[in-house]
Amino acid sequence: MDIGKKQLLLGFMITCLLASPLGIATAAGADWNSFHENAQHTGFTDQAADFTPTAWYFSTQGAITSSPAIQNKIIYFGSNDGHVYAVNMEDGTKIWDYKTDGAVISSPSVVGDVLYVGSSDGYLYAQDIKNGNVKWKYKTGNAIESSPLVQDNLVYIGSNDGRVYAININNGTKVWEYNTGNSVRSSPVISGENLFVGSDDGKVYALDKDTGNKTWEYTTGDKVQSSPAVMNNTVYVGSDDGKVYALSATDGTLQWNYDMGKSVTSSPTIDTNDNSLFIGADNGKMMCLDTRNGVEKWNFTTSGAVKSTASILDNKIVFGSNGGTVYILNKYNGNEEWSYNPGYGVINQPMESSPATYGNMIYIGADDGSLYALNNDKKTAPTSVYVYYIGGAIVVIIALLLIGRAVLNRRKKNE
Repeated sequence: MDIGKKQLLLGFMITCLLASPLGIATAAGADWNSFHENAQHTGFTDQAADFTPTAWYFSTQGAITSSPAIQNKIIYFGSNDGHVYAVNMEDGTKIWDYKTDGAVISSPSVVGDVLYVGSSDGYLYAQDIKNGNVKWKYKTGNAIESSPLVQDNLVYIGSNDGRVYAININNGTKVWEYNTGNSVRSSPVISGENLFVGSDDGKVYALDKDTGNKTWEYTTGDKVQSSPAVMNNTVYVGSDDGKVYALSATDGTLQWNYDMGKSVTSSPTIDTNDNSLFIGADNGKMMCLDTRNGVEKWNFTTSGAVKSTASILDNKIVFGSNGGTVYILNKYNGNEEWSYNPGYGVINQPMESSPATYGNMIYIGADDGSLYALNNDKKTAPTSVYVYYIGGAIVVIIALLLIGRAVLNRRKKNE
């Protein structure tokens, strides 16, 4: 057989192999090893890991912008495919899933043996964490993107119907509601007797947590989708007007603001040990500001808008960007420690989910529909399915070049 025929045959065989179902199944069927962990639903913990963790990923059929909650070795999160998932932390396998009638953008809150989460179908769900069975559900007037907050016997949540709700956790009945007049995508936080939350009407609200009566309101220049954080009687929050605000928790008076230069939909993360506030903006910046006066300590430029809210992991912060990369930075100077892009810089899927951390592990969702588990100590991450796609594309290109070369050689030989 001459060289031209060999090249033609080789190219044909490679193309057929890549196109076969066997080739596709092999690329998508990677398993990831186990680790043992007992985590808390905080997105941050200073508890040391008691296991040797291994990186893995779990795939759904929709983008994951919901942020994971962790309790008793199980990770809970939502997906835009409409499901709420419970996944084993040890090996990344599914324990159960529950199908709602809308995308689950809301991040779950786990308290005791109950998971609370909102859905774009307008319902707030209370589910048994053992099997996902619904204990009760409460219907609001529009999609729920806000994440629930549970305190005492009430669960608080915002809805795109413009209202903030307080629901009895025992039976799912409404205790009170407050109408802001526009979508409430911001997630509530409580400090003292007040609940703080933003609204798309451009205001930050302080409401009495027991009655829903308004204590004060503060008007920014645009939508407030960012969720507030509270420290030392100060409320910190971002706005689509591009500014970060520090407001008195007592009466809402402005303490300071900082112009980020582009919309701020991510939420502030507070380092109580170092008077530092970390927050991202749509211009791709991650900023570290002094909580006392808003003075910039450092900034870091990413490859895309930063809608993900940072988590603190020891002396580092972790967050995602819409450029498809998870960044791990030194929290004191903003220097990059390491990063991970599942698409290897070729296929970049936004990461708007906010990471949860426990021990030396990082858990974060992406718009490609996968939840990723990363090992910070070893700086290792799972080999995503994209490596097979990219590798396959390269092989196809090589195959086509070989076929083309064989055709040219044959033509030259026949001339």
